Amino acid sequence: MADTDLSTLLLKWYDANGRSLPWRVKGGAHPNPYVILVSEFMLQQTTVKTVIPYFHRFMDRFPTIQALAAADIEEVYQLWQGLGYYTRARSLHTTAQMIVNDFGGKFPEQRQDVLKLKGIGAYTVASFLALAFNQPETVIDGNVMRIIARLYHLIDSLDDIADTIRLKAEALTSHEHPADYASAIMDLGATVCTPKNPQCLLCPWAKYCQSKGAADVEQIPIRRKLEKKEKHGSIYLIYNSKGEVLIRKRTEKGLLSGLYEFPWTDEGVLFVDAEDTQNEVTHVFTHFKLTLRIYKLRIETSPICDGFFIFPETLKNYPFSTLMKKVIKLLPQKDTK
Repeated sequence: MADTDLSTLLLKWYDANGRSLPWRVKGGAHPNPYVILVSEFMLQQTTVKTVIPYFHRFMDRFPTIQALAAADIEEVYQLWQGLGYYTRARSLHTTAQMIVNDFGGKFPEQRQDVLKLKGIGAYTVASFLALAFNQPETVIDGNVMRIIARLYHLIDSLDDIADTIRLKAEALTSHEHPADYASAIMDLGATVCTPKNPQCLLCPWAKYCQSKGAADVEQIPIRRKLEKKEKHGSIYLIYNSKGEVLIRKRTEKGLLSGLYEFPWTDEGVLFVDAEDTQNEVTHVFTHFKLTLRIYKLRIETSPICDGFFIFPETLKNYPFSTLMKKVIKLLPQKDTK
């Protein structure tokens, strides 16, 4: 079947079955590119279900690109708490400032200009231009790679078939309705051609899918399994005689930059005389699993140059990562009320 015919089948399926999402319109480009920009940053490595409530709160507080650009980064972090991958929040904030300051508040429509923005790579630029400006960009993420690999029964390693997937995905992309097509193929991967138990009977491409009914369909595409490294360390609840606890702000570099935290290390110990609370917290990052043993001690002055004491009940006023929130949950309730 011709690629254009397959695209038409998918678009018809999308008209009837496409998800209703707060950042989505059907029938062309979204009238407000800012809506697409925010949603695309939030959706990076995060599920739609998780993103929706954060998206609503974020848009209520920062309804325009100008409002976001003028915001304090710590307020942005506060609204982002729990969504993870905080570098996205910082990059989105920087991008908003670039659009306001460097582009006069007008959203760039050329690929080379969009790529100059902070935190935008090949996938996001394609998705943004397709959804915000109805440009015929080919959106390729994990969902799309899985769909194309199954459609053409590409059974080699994903690394070996990546170029073939890209070429076939480009051939299928609708030039007449690129925004709807981008949304359609993402919905197909999210709701029908899922990693496990694909709903082949509901697929508009089932008749032409070379993997339909294949015993190995769930293994397509073949991915190299990478074992997550396990790291262990220690984290310290440091109190003074007033009952205040020590926190510090992370530097502007690294995975959790700009957020607040309790002193911790994944190499040895920081304070040999600290009391072991017998409690631990564990958090799974993209490439490793981190377990921290919780210790506490009493010191009157900060032992670290960038640390400062606050009353535990004010911890809620500072942006913390999910890992640190797990530590806060283990504090006595009277400390955090």
